Amino acid sequence: QVELVESGGGLVQAGGSLRLSCAASRNILSISAMAWYRQAPGKQRELVASITNGGTTTYVDSVKGRFTISRDTAKNTVYLQMNSLKPEDTAVYYCSAKPWLPSRGYVDYWGQGTQVTVSS
Repeated sequence: QVELVESGGGLVQAGGSLRLSCAASRNILSISAMAWYRQAPGKQRELVASITNGGTTTYVDSVKGRFTISRDTAKNTVYLQMNSLKPEDTAVYYCSAKPWLPSRGYVDYWGQGTQVTVSS
């Protein structure tokens, strides 16, 4: 399995920045995709950003131009740089990994979540 350890959440004022980190227990280049999701109370979990092992990135429209997903393959770590934060960004943010297992196909793994709170 893939263990994911998240850090970097916290409380920040609107307009501020945070950088989330997700350290994986495997070589992230062996994982088909890494992603950040978020879930606010009473809302569905949504995909915020993803990066494939080939380096292709995607973003939900609401964060385009503000958030950047990146990686440090030497550290097996994926980052989410969040700039110009808004109160509506407040949520629990989850790191996910989607490796391809020959015996099982794609399998999803999740971090424990880290709280991001943006005050107005």
